[in-house]
Amino acid sequence: MLLSLVLHMYSMRCVLPGAVLLGTAPTYVLAWGAWRLLSAFLPSRFYQAVDDRLYCIYQSMVLFFFENYTGVQILLYGDLPKNKENIIYLANHQSTVDWIIADILAIRQNALGHVRYVLKDGLKWLPLYGCYFSQHGGIYVKRSAKFNEKEMRKKLQSYVNAGTPMYLVIFPEGTRYNPELTKVLSASQAFAAQKGLPVLKHVLTPRIKATHVAFDSMKSYLDAIYDVTVAFEGTMDDKGQRKEAPSMVEFLCKECPKIHIHLDRIEKKDVPEEQVYMKRWLHERFEIKDKVACEKVCGCTHGVWKFPGYRLNWCHISDPGHSSSNARSLTW
Repeated sequence: MLLSLVLHMYSMRCVLPGAVLLGTAPTYVLAWGAWRLLSAFLPSRFYQAVDDRLYCIYQSMVLFFFENYTGVQILLYGDLPKNKENIIYLANHQSTVDWIIADILAIRQNALGHVRYVLKDGLKWLPLYGCYFSQHGGIYVKRSAKFNEKEMRKKLQSYVNAGTPMYLVIFPEGTRYNPELTKVLSASQAFAAQKGLPVLKHVLTPRIKATHVAFDSMKSYLDAIYDVTVAFEGTMDDKGQRKEAPSMVEFLCKECPKIHIHLDRIEKKDVPEEQVYMKRWLHERFEIKDKVACEKVCGCTHGVWKFPGYRLNWCHISDPGHSSSNARSLTW
């Protein structure tokens, strides 16, 4: 009976962080709503500054659970600038935890309050969060022919004109990669073949519209593009087949021991401006991600983490400033 109780308590280890995060959300939204009313007659920059601070406080609490309570080890490959920048963050998408990865990087640049997302339209109906993300600077978009380019440009231009700090997160695949959803994978590969692009097997074919509109609307305001590749260790089975990435609940249940993050900072002058060329450039970036996954990026053999051009040990170094390795363990 005691063993059953222990097992039952262990299976519910995600309850505490879930209860805290969801339980504090209404209080946070009430505080934000009060400030929204009080700042109605003030210049927008005052509202934005306090809103960014409130967002930073709440997301810092989220990160406390994800980085400390879960015991996950986070390994970064590449050089994350120490100073905050106005950037577009492009990443592969495979888990409900992916949006927190952006927070993990942003907080180390003192830019957590500036994180804003391009989100699929259906998420605007999420209780509390759906409404707030839009007010914080998030942009909801529809896919394919229903994509409202004019509305997205208008919103981004208003942020540029107001001097709003931008850490704009975009997942160009448009939906999560899940190897169990074979119809989604087949459709993605068929789309690439139809457009004459190389077929990708371990990531989905990226769509260009949101990325192009964001870059074109803010190119004079941006400092760089962050190209981020994320891999959750343990998403390969014994036969070398990809498994579904851990969900947020599984993550909070401490079922993901390590996260590998590769960051490539790209100067905006190196990004093609015309959509037809940017489409090819973006696909090439995802070809690199696909090759990484193909080399068992999520279940690296012989203790070696492989990225094109890198050969890094995935044992973290105790001194993050150690210069003998391009990998380092992220800590608070």
